[in-house]
Amino acid sequence: MSYLIDGLQYSNWSEAIFHELRAGGVDAVHVTLVYHENFRETVANIERWNRWFERWPELIFQGFTADDIATARASGRTAIFFGAQNPSCIEDDIGLVEVLHRLGLRFMQLSYNNQSLLATGCYETEDTGLTRMGREVVAEMNRVGMVVDMSHSGERSTLAAVEQSARPIAITHANPALWHPARRNKSETVIGALAETGGMLGFSLYPHHLAGGSACRIEDFCTMIARTAERFGTHFIGIGTDLCQNQPDSVVEWMRTGRWTKAIDYGEGSKDAPGFPAMPGWFRDNRDFRNIADGLRVAGFSTAEVEAIMGGNWARFFGTSFGAAAAGTVAKRAAE
Repeated sequence: MSYLIDGLQYSNWSEAIFHELRAGGVDAVHVTLVYHENFRETVANIERWNRWFERWPELIFQGFTADDIATARASGRTAIFFGAQNPSCIEDDIGLVEVLHRLGLRFMQLSYNNQSLLATGCYETEDTGLTRMGREVVAEMNRVGMVVDMSHSGERSTLAAVEQSARPIAITHANPALWHPARRNKSETVIGALAETGGMLGFSLYPHHLAGGSACRIEDFCTMIARTAERFGTHFIGIGTDLCQNQPDSVVEWMRTGRWTKAIDYGEGSKDAPGFPAMPGWFRDNRDFRNIADGLRVAGFSTAEVEAIMGGNWARFFGTSFGAAAAGTVAKRAAE
């Protein structure tokens, strides 16, 4: 059975978007719960999602394990898996990793664009790798079954996370820097490390990460995926659209600025106030995933490969990532 899974979205959620998820046949999606929120604010965001689950149970439900993907397909709904784009939600307390996992958090980035208590973000000049707390939190995430996500982290920190983690990590939404040299896109060294260790790379449709921006052609996007697969294989490739549908431009300021500065962080190479760029015309919203699948076929992928990229690889990764580690596994890896 083939699944359709999106590795990352941060839309302005509504009944209309939930219906579009269903119209597009999306079985599961990793949604951003946290940018800069602290623990209590994160719980408030979960509470808001709980109200949505109560109000539209025929459309969405909270996912906790990979088995929920099959449940979603069988019941004609979309499983929602929570993630954090910043470790602010655990504050300075490693014990909150397990608490948040029990509440359903299944992904957590070790840093956003800046240095965190755990790792260095991709916008910092100096990347010092994982901190002492970072190494401890990775081990705890491994233990409980929370995915280490390095989408916004610097190169040294990302490679350190690959090495430190006893379980494969993910880059849920980024593209190869060789194809488009955005600061947040990833080097071939990082991509190769992901492929070798069983990790996952979700290709992003966010225009700042695309060659040509909003004008990027679907042929070029799928060719990028094909070239990556030719070099490293298809086993670790998925889609992580980074779709921010219907969000006001003010949300970009929250993403970049949070509470860490009084100034406005304009972003890489920009002198304009932050705002959302238009999505490529071939991917307006969740109803357009079929365009990606069709484009991958044109790019030369087989039916089985297209199914793997559109969701099968994510489903397998969820299956090995969300459960608690077997007794002794994390300690054994750390000792090696």
